Amino acid sequence: MYAIVDIETTGGYANNHRITEIAIYHYDGYRITEKFRTLLNPGRSVPQFITGLTGITSKMVSEAPEFSEMAEEILSHLKDRVFVAHNAHFDYSFVKKEFESVGYNFQSKKLCTVRLARKIIPGLESYSLGRLAESLGIRIPDRHRAGGDAHATAKIFEILLKRDNSGVIAKALKRNSGETILPPNLEKEEFDRLPAKAGVYYFLDARGQVIYVGKALNIKKRIAGHFAGEAREWNRSNIRNEIHHITYELTGSELIALILESQEIRRLWPKYNLAQKYKTEEWGVYDYEDRNGYLRFCVNVVSKGTKPLITFSSKGDAWSFMWEKVKAYDLCPKHSGLQLAKGLCFSYQSGSCKGACQGVESAKKYNKRAQKAVDSFFEEGESVAIIGQGRMVEEKSLVLIENGNYVGFGFVPKEESIGSLESARNFIKPSKENRVVQNLVNSYLLNPKGAEVVVF
Repeated sequence: MYAIVDIETTGGYANNHRITEIAIYHYDGYRITEKFRTLLNPGRSVPQFITGLTGITSKMVSEAPEFSEMAEEILSHLKDRVFVAHNAHFDYSFVKKEFESVGYNFQSKKLCTVRLARKIIPGLESYSLGRLAESLGIRIPDRHRAGGDAHATAKIFEILLKRDNSGVIAKALKRNSGETILPPNLEKEEFDRLPAKAGVYYFLDARGQVIYVGKALNIKKRIAGHFAGEAREWNRSNIRNEIHHITYELTGSELIALILESQEIRRLWPKYNLAQKYKTEEWGVYDYEDRNGYLRFCVNVVSKGTKPLITFSSKGDAWSFMWEKVKAYDLCPKHSGLQLAKGLCFSYQSGSCKGACQGVESAKKYNKRAQKAVDSFFEEGESVAIIGQGRMVEEKSLVLIENGNYVGFGFVPKEESIGSLESARNFIKPSKENRVVQNLVNSYLLNPKGAEVVVF
């Protein structure tokens, strides 16, 4: 009926690591009826810190069978049984990944004894396996080994079954309960209250500290995607295990969600926003003179020490900007970094390029137009309001740009007319200029995605 599972691994998430030991205890609702345990050869060395924790060494697993050799037997112990584990998502994700490696799509109902214990035995200081077992008077003689931990999980599950007077376990087993995808310390009711609207969301740890900030057009759907393992990084158990609460702020529009996410990451420096904190990719447009004297452009990633003419948040946006300049100033796409293949410029072949790429047009004549394009990069930008969807039906959102520079965002009653720069300023909370946010705005203005752009 139940398969109580525990595994030991080479690391914390299934996409990059392997199982080194697995234990499966059959449990019929009253007692343990069968035990299975084996070491597995992960095909790599066991890290020293894992050996220090579990006692499993590289030599031990090098002499063990590989998962592919044991897959059929392991499946026989799991098939037609409910998969039960302490922090079930962790164990299940590894087992499923191992089965995928041998061509089998493993699927099973699963129960997490962390989530069940939080509901059936509320108010404990900690629900880690060691602390929970201690609070229930369960000894774990072989801690951090699959056999010992699986045995302790079986004993915990036995107690939970006996104390479950309100049908918590039966509800968790329902097909659409959603319990099995959630982090072990997050209440399902808190997840259920999340809105299916645009905004910024915050993951908080047990102390209320923000550990991750994200943005979404549909907050609930995006977060469910994280927990279901659709995004690779969310398979990492250390992130899941630290999430105790989720808060959010509605933004109405996608642009404001992008802006607020960037600002909040730099205000809070959450520990799991490493990519945004240390590696915000920018694409820039650069100019240079080639050996024939032609002024040319290229689009490239902005690296330290370089000085692009203008920057954007993506390569596509930088290319779109350059295509606009090519059309506006009759520039050669090849000389503008938009055609990388050798040979004739495509536009010259169609008659829309004057032939600088073939030396037909002189460098002096071509460079006059190219310089005008460069000068246009630095012209004082327009003052515009980007008006989009609000957080609720009765309002609309507003992002204000003055002379090409981002000023701030706000929200406006739906019936209010924004006819001037002065009237727009009344609804804006000014923000400190941020290069990343400016890039986001530059990129968004190339494709406003249905928003109304009012030019003052």
